[in-house]
Amino acid sequence: MLYLSTRGHLDRKRFCEILLEGLAPDGGLYLPERYPQVDAATLARWRGLAYHELAFEILSLYIDDIPAADLRALCAKTYTGQVFGSAAIVPLKKLEDGLFLEALSNGPTLAFKDMAMQLLGNLFEYELGRRGESLNILGATSGDTGSAAEHAMRGKRGIRVFMTSPHGRMSPFQQAQMFSLQDANIHNLAIQGVFDDCQDIVKAVSNDLDFKRKYRIGTVNSINWARLVAQVVYYFAGYFQATTENGQRVSFAVPSGNFGNICAGHVARMMGLPIETLVLATNENDVLDEFFRTGVYRVRSGADTHETSSPSMDISKASNFERFVFDLLGRDAARTRQLFQDELGRSGRFDLSADPAFAQAATRFGFRSGKSTHADRLATIRETWQRLHVMVDTHTADGLKVARHLAQPGVPMVVLETALPVKFAATIVEALGRQPDRPARFEGIETLPKRVTVLPADVAQVKSYITAHCA
Repeated sequence: MLYLSTRGHLDRKRFCEILLEGLAPDGGLYLPERYPQVDAATLARWRGLAYHELAFEILSLYIDDIPAADLRALCAKTYTGQVFGSAAIVPLKKLEDGLFLEALSNGPTLAFKDMAMQLLGNLFEYELGRRGESLNILGATSGDTGSAAEHAMRGKRGIRVFMTSPHGRMSPFQQAQMFSLQDANIHNLAIQGVFDDCQDIVKAVSNDLDFKRKYRIGTVNSINWARLVAQVVYYFAGYFQATTENGQRVSFAVPSGNFGNICAGHVARMMGLPIETLVLATNENDVLDEFFRTGVYRVRSGADTHETSSPSMDISKASNFERFVFDLLGRDAARTRQLFQDELGRSGRFDLSADPAFAQAATRFGFRSGKSTHADRLATIRETWQRLHVMVDTHTADGLKVARHLAQPGVPMVVLETALPVKFAATIVEALGRQPDRPARFEGIETLPKRVTVLPADVAQVKSYITAHCA
């Protein structure tokens, strides 16, 4: 399996090359040259597999430069009941007829990011060990990616992590999960700005090819294909739990800010998983909902990016969206480069409303979207608790609200859980008048000593910090 850039860079690379690279040299994102196809016989063979076995089957379709026995061992090492709290790894909970919640938040940091990040940490350590090399990971987080990455990479041989986050914009629990880590290979950089500033810094450093090569810069954000393909697995796992026979169609509702989680659903659907609709749910930062409603993709400024009670989606520039647009445009790399490099760079927007391809977003690719506000969030959390005695976090509430609005009769709707409620306790208290349950291992986490450096939203200063700590 070879991988290409969404912007047309001529080199084709294998999985382990792009695992350590992140962005393509032309600033594009990597995708496989083709999506492997699964048929009814394959689905029948996979139904009933343990999660780590299913992960191996799917990942082996995309990874041919790691020996099968080693890849199988990496999957088995990653997806254990001890790490994820359940032998099912992603158990499905029925909320009501036709509506399910897929539990993705039982990993080490209580968020769905653990599902891919735990595998990514093991893949990095394996490949770096095989090469005798080291890697400096530069990431950006709006909340959950950072803690998931740091907990997956802490103590790993040959790896340093430099994680940027928007200063003061994450929940106290999220900040504590990251900043309380004392491991020497973990560096937290609180950037004076919004998440998009952090993401722009990561992309700018990645696009400085000389610096990237000299300091061996890699990424753990979902711009890294390895993380995204690991997320494909839980769509198949959710499908098998929500259906009794292959061929039955299912919809998925996904809270989405950076388009990574739902992009994995797009990949699963392109592979042949019988997904009827991919329901994208945004919060008040509705740049993606606006696109799927109007065809206009309009990036907001930092000043126009709302600080909300579902902060992990406080994003106005969805870095994974380019992968979907590339497919939407028939894999036209020149057009994709024009939109994302030229038009976005010049005006901060592009308009596909008059392009015949735009209609295919819904008809061919199955996307529909909706928006949830703070008031919707509170109402959904309250109603789900009072009626079903299920407590959900703020982001999952956004997904539930939009899922209920766009559900279709006779088609099961699976809502992907984002995090456990304890990560956003203030809003849970506002909605329910009580604190969410907290796993014992996280008691008092907010009072632990913190290691964090505050920096301005300046690429040069972040580079200087990396340089000083790579000696």
